[in-house]
Amino acid sequence: MQASLFLIPVTLGETEHRKVLPEYNKEIISGIRHFIVENIRTARRFLKKTDPAIVIDELTFYELNKHTTADQVAGYLSPLSKGEPMGIISEAGCPAIADPGADVVAIAQQKGYAVVPLVGPSSILMSVMASGFNGQSFAFHGYLPIDSSERSLMIKKLENRMYAENQTQLFIETPYRNNKLAEELLRSCRPGTRLCIAADISCENEYIKTRTIREWKGKIPDLNKRPAIFLIYK
Repeated sequence: MQASLFLIPVTLGETEHRKVLPEYNKEIISGIRHFIVENIRTARRFLKKTDPAIVIDELTFYELNKHTTADQVAGYLSPLSKGEPMGIISEAGCPAIADPGADVVAIAQQKGYAVVPLVGPSSILMSVMASGFNGQSFAFHGYLPIDSSERSLMIKKLENRMYAENQTQLFIETPYRNNKLAEELLRSCRPGTRLCIAADISCENEYIKTRTIREWKGKIPDLNKRPAIFLIYK
């Protein structure tokens, strides 16, 4: 196998692998012995589910977190310089999308290593697809401010941008604060603005609904501890 850095998507929840990940990914994974991961325990579980024949103890894992330095990441990539392929595994969805794997990819690109993204589920793209909103122009903003007043100002700013630029706006929240964000959206947005709430995408309890702010009032589901993404559009 070519000495490339493979970006390996994982499921967005406890979803059957075959529903969202192509068989080709399994073929690639079986030929890799070095993995950069966010969490070694969950990465091991994912690999074993993907291919029960994998011998976990024969693999090397490099943990990536907020304390990992650029020099450490560069060291992690040393197998590539020896002609060995490597893989990046994130905690959910696609590596390097709202994910620290982007830092690894940046260094790999700077060093001239081949980077190969594999096909897998992305909550950002899947939510845009199912929302009915503008898929030609959209912006993902990650987490909004925690402070209530700052968050309200940001929501209004994004709403104004959405109307001015005809652009779908996407953002997320820590699952246990989803309900609070939903309430803030109902208070801060115009009644005619459309809001799409997409929770548990690709999972058994998937929930994707688009309504105006006016129509959502009194009908927001309990989103506590459910991975969700929020989209607004005119």
